[in-house]
Amino acid sequence: MARSNGKGDPQIAAICAIHAASNGPLLPILHDVQGHFGYVSDEAIQQIADELNLSRADVFGVVTFYHDFHRKAQASHTLKVCRAEACQAVGGREVWSAATTASQRSEDVDLEAVYCLGNCACAPSVQLDGRTIGRMSPERVAGLFSAGGHSGAPS
Repeated sequence: MARSNGKGDPQIAAICAIHAASNGPLLPILHDVQGHFGYVSDEAIQQIADELNLSRADVFGVVTFYHDFHRKAQASHTLKVCRAEACQAVGGREVWSAATTASQRSEDVDLEAVYCLGNCACAPSVQLDGRTIGRMSPERVAGLFSAGGHSGAPS
């Protein structure tokens, strides 16, 4: 299956080798590469394609299709704001606006729009570093960024 030319990152080659014999190894490889490096770089995409005898476009398409894969290094914190109708109906637009403003002042937070966190009964909702928080307000969003006084980063 592998057709590596011996160049590239040895850690990526090792991750590919672990999964090479399994059916459908691409997703487990991408998860492991992101778990190790924090993101899937363009160089990693090419190396994985070479290792699996796939086109770069095949691997790139999978990385860009799934929103949990990242192509660049991520900030220390991730704030996901629900933009679905249930949250929008009870103040989600204002929460998004407040989160956008607050995140522009912080280099330590990546802001993402998502379209359901499964917490509609407590809308509007956000998710900070994997922890879902309901009944969010613009003031509470600002508090997430100023809590602990860490240069605008969530604590």
